[in-house]
Amino acid sequence: MPKQQSNIARPMDVLRGSVDHNVLVDVKGNRAYSGILEGYDIYMNLVIKNAGETIHGENKGNYDRILVRGDNVIFISPSRGDSQ
Repeated sequence: MPKQQSNIARPMDVLRGSVDHNVLVDVKGNRAYSGILEGYDIYMNLVIKNAGETIHGENKGNYDRILVRGDNVIFISPSRGDSQ
């Protein structure tokens, strides 16, 4: 049986590597948040600082810090300039 590759990215590893980097978070309700990932937990609750909010593609405001509840998250992506 072939040996599994050890460089497979696991979800929590990707989150850990994204702390203090820009992320884009898409959530239910056609909302998205972008900013610096400050922290997370095992439920994917996210703390994002310097966050911008977009609803239906329209910029709705900026916040110093927000908490995104993990069960609303559709995807999390590092921003283009912060690839790891």
